[in-house]
Amino acid sequence: MSRKCDITGKRPLTGYNVSHAHNKTKKRQLPNLQTKRIFVPELNRSVRIKVSTSALRSIDKMGLAAFLRKNGLSLSDVT
Repeated sequence: MSRKCDITGKRPLTGYNVSHAHNKTKKRQLPNLQTKRIFVPELNRSVRIKVSTSALRSIDKMGLAAFLRKNGLSLSDVT
């Protein structure tokens, strides 16, 4: 599985650790992804999605259907 949020599309970032002597070593900053089962009342079942924690907080506040609409997605894109 790729390390990508199913809803927001967040992916790992790349960059350098830079020491005092200006030596550079590559690093990856991974998004905080969680696999969650979310109940969708429109489908009357649960959906398992890999979602970032920031998106999960927004889903808790708005609901899954409203958050998907805001991001230009539909329920069929997630399931």
